[in-house]
Amino acid sequence: MKAAPRPCSIADALTLVGEKYSLLVLREISLGVRRFDRIARNTGAPRDILTARLKRLVEAGILEKVPYSERPRRFEYRATPAGQELQPVLLTLMAWGDRHLNQKDRPVVLEHSCGEVLSPRVVCACCGDEADAASLTHHVRTPGWTTTGPVET
Repeated sequence: MKAAPRPCSIADALTLVGEKYSLLVLREISLGVRRFDRIARNTGAPRDILTARLKRLVEAGILEKVPYSERPRRFEYRATPAGQELQPVLLTLMAWGDRHLNQKDRPVVLEHSCGEVLSPRVVCACCGDEADAASLTHHVRTPGWTTTGPVET
């Protein structure tokens, strides 16, 4: 019998947004692209896969489907507050891609309202210090698990 994988909020989140086209849909919506045909065009997603991803994101409460035309009845997609909370994930993923995959030719540059090019960081909401591997301590709260895996019995 195969052992159960580690319980983890990352794994749970990935079941909803861990597929390529789900993240690309969120990218498009963050750029203001909200209609199916344009999302399909800009992501390159096959229409059947895009339909399934949009449905799942709506069912999960990450997107909402809003009518923009009654005749014919047509809809656009908008991020809910839960979907908007994924913006920092997209920003840090893009920054990683810029540093490690597109160093010489960044496809998109984001300018912050201060006028500078955005360089996202993860910081502690309490003290404001940067959160990196050296500043973090893991406390596993799932019974039967440690940081290295399941407790051996």
